[in-house]
Amino acid sequence: MWLHTSTRLDFNPEVPTPFLFMLRPRSGWHQWIGREEYVLAPSVPVVEFTDAFGNLCQRLVAPAGPFSIHASADIECPTSVDAAPGAHFVEVQLLPEEVLPFLLPSRYCESDCFYEMAADLTAGCLPGWNQVQANVDYVARTIRYTPGSGSILRSAREVNGCSDAVCRDMTHLAITLTRALSIPARMVVGYLESLAPMDLHAWFEAFVGGRWYTFDPIQPNLDGGRVAIAYGRDAADVAIFTQYGDPVPLTLMEVKVQPMSAPPAVLTSDQRAARDW
Repeated sequence: MWLHTSTRLDFNPEVPTPFLFMLRPRSGWHQWIGREEYVLAPSVPVVEFTDAFGNLCQRLVAPAGPFSIHASADIECPTSVDAAPGAHFVEVQLLPEEVLPFLLPSRYCESDCFYEMAADLTAGCLPGWNQVQANVDYVARTIRYTPGSGSILRSAREVNGCSDAVCRDMTHLAITLTRALSIPARMVVGYLESLAPMDLHAWFEAFVGGRWYTFDPIQPNLDGGRVAIAYGRDAADVAIFTQYGDPVPLTLMEVKVQPMSAPPAVLTSDQRAARDW
């Protein structure tokens, strides 16, 4: 399926302010970027680089006064992601080097504090995919997904035992429990077609059976198109923007995901006009 995705962020800094953005998805085995736009108002110089996790990052200095960034793309992606019950546990000494950073405790995923809990939750499970799913089931069963309830980042230790949380914090706990079983797990931030209310979404991937598989504590059936923007150890690695200096409030954030009836090359001008901002 083809999706049109877009994010608009508005700021109003009092002085020129450095920013780091992470708003451009990359083509990969699970998604293809057919068209992309990145619009700054007013226009300023941008330097782009790729971080240690392969994410596209944009550095710029926003001028004083109203400043807006609008990133949009037409992206081909599957209508759902695959599951693999029974996919085997990969022993640590056999893991590819590039997945090892996602095995360690991190700022918001204190997996070294959850060994006993993870073992109890997965007792009797086949090692690998089934253990990860048991962790996801626990998070989904004990914490209610409540959009708007998490303005402050919470770690796995802070969210464990809470009755309400946002997708980011629920994902932190699921990742932490998974790493506590010596299974690499990485956070993903991006777009989910079926999310309501619409916003950017956080889920995670676990490395079992020799590859990455998607898991989502708020969506057990994994239906709907997904577009990954960034990967990291936890939310600190996948922030869509980071601002330096005196705090600058975000005055507007608008996220849209719209199914497309045709690939971008054959859209009519009327379809483009109806789709865009």
